[in-house]
Amino acid sequence: MVDRTPEDGLAAAQRFLEYLATGAALSAPLDDEPLTPEDIEAIARARKDLAAGRVVSHEEILREFGMR
Repeated sequence: MVDRTPEDGLAAAQRFLEYLATGAALSAPLDDEPLTPEDIEAIARARKDLAAGRVVSHEEILREFGMR
């Protein structure tokens, strides 16, 4: 379907897919599984990276994947 979408319709298709993804995420059941020790460690590393400024912006990710 993506290959058949006209070039001038891609932006609208992207917005619609983002809308669908957001709705699906909001209606998904809460994750009630307990955190594993590995999960807790990964969260701690991520928080340290964030505090130290070791982050990649949304804009950089979009550019990396050729979306900007």
